Amino acid sequence: MAPLRSAHRRLGTRTHRAAMLLIAIIAAVGVLPGMAVAAPAGGQQLNAADMTLLNGVRLAGLWEMPAGQMAAEKGQSAKVREIGAGIAGEHQKLDQLTVDAANKLGASIPSEPTAEQKGWLAEMQKASGARFDQIFVTRLRVAHGKIFPVIGAVRASTRDATIRKLCEDANAFVQHHMQMLESTGLVRWPELPPAALPAPGEDGLLAAASANSGPQVGVSSTVVWLVFLAALGTGGIATYRMLRRT
Repeated sequence: MAPLRSAHRRLGTRTHRAAMLLIAIIAAVGVLPGMAVAAPAGGQQLNAADMTLLNGVRLAGLWEMPAGQMAAEKGQSAKVREIGAGIAGEHQKLDQLTVDAANKLGASIPSEPTAEQKGWLAEMQKASGARFDQIFVTRLRVAHGKIFPVIGAVRASTRDATIRKLCEDANAFVQHHMQMLESTGLVRWPELPPAALPAPGEDGLLAAASANSGPQVGVSSTVVWLVFLAALGTGGIATYRMLRRT
């Protein structure tokens, strides 16, 4: 009788192991495919380039709005006063678009200018007459020239529709501001910084694309499915062998 009881115990142990393995496989069927298609919490994650665009346009508005208002009040020439008022008004609209986009995406953006931008405002505050006009045009034209290519690069690479729309709006405003500033005749073209372009050739283009792509979101569905199928196959073979022994 003892061997019979031992055989029953072995049969019960094998049956229990097989049942546990089947449960694990069933759980994998329910969980792993879900991991392959699940979106990250909070929706589409913004990459570094998207955040650079949001922060850059926001910071531009935070100091160029007061700079434009200052020019509207103390510019020596009527042209500079007119352009100052126009830039301040348009940056107010662009700033609201930026804030709305950030709120929609759940992104944190600056609430005040940088220390350098505050220094530019202080410089303009101290200046007067023709010197003020020159500083105003020079500072704003250089700043617009720096953000302009960023807008184009992000528009070309972003995966997010809200960021694309903000790029299109910002591009129109910034281009108009550069044209207005250039119409004063005060832009010192030789002093403008050179354009930052990717290295020529395929490697340079690949590097630029890689830099703009930002962190990848989620897990590759192909990898998850391969792991899942491998686990399923291994589990099925083990289950078959265990059941066959019983």
